[in-house]
Amino acid sequence: MRIQDLPYPDPGVPDARSGPRFLWWLGRNQLGGQLKSLAWGLLHFVAVSAQPFCVGYAVQAVVDRSGARLALAGGLMALCGAATAVGDTFLHRAAVTNWITAAARVQQLLARKAARLGSALTRRVAAGEVVAVSTGDVEKIGWFVEAVSRFSAAALTVLLVCVGLVVYQPALGVVVAVGLPVVAFAALPLLPPATRRADVQREKAGRATELASDTVAGLRVLRGIGGEDLFLDRYRSASQEVRHAAVRSARMWSLISAIQVLLPGLLLIAVVWYGVHLAREGRISVGELVTVYSSVMVLAYPLRHFEEIAMAYSFSRPSAKRAARVLSLERLTDADGSRAADAPSGDLDDPATGLLAPAGRLTAVVCGDPDAAGRLAERLGGHASEEGPSVLLGGVPLDELPLDSARAAVLVQDKDPVLLSGSLRDLLDVPASGQVSAAAALGAAQCADVLDALAQGSLDADDPMDARITERGRSLSGGQRQRLALARSLLTDPEVLVLDEPTSAVDSHTEARIAEGVRDLRSGRTTVVFTSSPLLLDRADRVVLVHDGEVAAVGTHRDLLHEEPRYRAVVTREPDGEGQAGPGERQVGERRVDGRRPHRVGAAAPAAEDLAGLQELEELEELQQLEEIEETA
Repeated sequence: MRIQDLPYPDPGVPDARSGPRFLWWLGRNQLGGQLKSLAWGLLHFVAVSAQPFCVGYAVQAVVDRSGARLALAGGLMALCGAATAVGDTFLHRAAVTNWITAAARVQQLLARKAARLGSALTRRVAAGEVVAVSTGDVEKIGWFVEAVSRFSAAALTVLLVCVGLVVYQPALGVVVAVGLPVVAFAALPLLPPATRRADVQREKAGRATELASDTVAGLRVLRGIGGEDLFLDRYRSASQEVRHAAVRSARMWSLISAIQVLLPGLLLIAVVWYGVHLAREGRISVGELVTVYSSVMVLAYPLRHFEEIAMAYSFSRPSAKRAARVLSLERLTDADGSRAADAPSGDLDDPATGLLAPAGRLTAVVCGDPDAAGRLAERLGGHASEEGPSVLLGGVPLDELPLDSARAAVLVQDKDPVLLSGSLRDLLDVPASGQVSAAAALGAAQCADVLDALAQGSLDADDPMDARITERGRSLSGGQRQRLALARSLLTDPEVLVLDEPTSAVDSHTEARIAEGVRDLRSGRTTVVFTSSPLLLDRADRVVLVHDGEVAAVGTHRDLLHEEPRYRAVVTREPDGEGQAGPGERQVGERRVDGRRPHRVGAAAPAAEDLAGLQELEELEELQQLEEIEETA
């Protein structure tokens, strides 16, 4: 695999049973690159290790006053130098390729897993952990995968040099052959504590990353309540814990590095002392002594790769463990499906709750528990996080459709949609039916003021569609972000559109206009809106109350407001039990002045009908009259 051929057509199915198994799977799946790196590494290390033999041969030629042998030694040294340069160049190229391709494979696997799991991913794994895996952990995993081949080449070179020294000069060669394994494996007892300290550092760094991610995401809210200093102190404390853990880990690795320097030096001293003794006795020549001495000196270079592979494994093992944890997550349903890819049409039916959204109509769903509403919205889109019967679209189970077909048929916009950085044109560049224009979608979502704000913030953009949107739309207000996300969903124009609280951050007047815009634009299309806003509920063709996971009532907003106490309690924010009054009296309830935020306007008052419901109707009529006045003006 070459870098220019990325991304992979198919990254494969990973072995995510554990971190080491995942690392082994990665190395095995780029065996060609590993063998290429091993071959170039052997050429490089062997050429470097052959230099001492050439030097010793040249020294002995000088001692023996042999010009021919000296010339041969010079030629051999030039050949080794060229082989060293070529091997090092292509080893580096192969190693970098292995690193990047391994990291790219992991990133593709993570992206594919995130796409398949959808919003269920962050319900099962913290967002900070996903960020840590897809950034820093990917690099550490790639480092270990590419370091394996270089370490293998270095280990084989050390073995070949030991054998060569024993054959070349048995007396000194045996000393080197016995001493080198001790030097190479002396740091092994220190690796477990070093690995544990590295694990602690990675764990603390992951928590700090998660805390930073959550803090940045909620910075606007934190500033609103004056809590940024509190969270800053928390992050500062977490950052200091990471620093202390990193220092403790670095101390252990510095000790291992010191041992890797000290022991080869002691071995070199022993070889020189024993070699001088043998030379005085005439048992070895000066050239042989220089050869053995130079070989021990040069072997310090490949021996450093023993330390590197230990560090790479200790740092990559927790990273691979986290990656394997994310990659081991599975959907409750098969993403490939068992039916043809043709998207069905018709009524949307959830057998688990009894919810039915008739085809071509606007259905509003009221649920007292926001979390339950979010799970039900995901379920309607085929992203169920719990076991249960499949949602049916036109009588066809969504679980039996391929994931792409199910998502094309049913689009779910959750209550916290994400805007990616880029231009507004890029934001609206989504798969769509082509039946809805960008202008119509933006108009239905009441985005005129959003376009003005974007144009003012991008003075170099002549067209508002070319205006820049910052990361996650942080330069926009919550309501503006919400309306842009709604426009994007409307532009997609799916067979079924599921909206979870699409107007929770906008004012009542804008919300009323959005309700009309969505109703008109989605005419003839199936739309399901999870909301408790009377402004949206009053414009729905059908309102469904879901209580304790089941459909409790079905009707229009005004009928349910009068006839269903549980519905009235959710929509008017009337606390349980406060609807009870004395004989001949009815509870006034809580009047909603902006569609969401209630305040109490009275205690108990005589009434022939529910005054809370009348107040709701009066508010709707006032807004409608205001719209008519504005249109006339």
